[in-house]
Amino acid sequence: MTGETERREAAEQLALTLVGAGMQRMGARALAAFLFSDKDSLTAGDLADELGVSAGSVSGAIKMIVQMGLIERIYVAGSRREHFRMRDNAWTTLYSRQHSVVDDVLSAVERGVDAVESGPAHDRLVDMRDFYTFLLSEAPALVERFERLRAEQRRGESRP
Repeated sequence: MTGETERREAAEQLALTLVGAGMQRMGARALAAFLFSDKDSLTAGDLADELGVSAGSVSGAIKMIVQMGLIERIYVAGSRREHFRMRDNAWTTLYSRQHSVVDDVLSAVERGVDAVESGPAHDRLVDMRDFYTFLLSEAPALVERFERLRAEQRRGESRP
């Protein structure tokens, strides 16, 4: 296998894994293309060429991963096309957006705890509430540690 073949197969495998985790197929393939690209930015046409699909079929995928906070639209001097690139803080941005979903789940669970009398259902709801409360209390420190570690690694990479 050539390096290019291995790269494409690894990108497709990642996309399949993301699909298995619930992501839409074209969105997963487009995200994998961004992750595996060495280019500073990609256009819809670039993605279409890379994925072997029409430019129109990637427009929804681009919209979805922009909304997820993983890629962003950028200006490229001299180009009439829209360019997109991976966000520098893509994963912490994604986590922050998912955090609001967990807040919503926690609110709904709280209502359930209040609505159910003592018994197995109440115990399960309390366990779920306590888990998400714990998770939300620990997550900010994890993100901060990750960002600090990432900054240290980048400083180390730039040293001669």
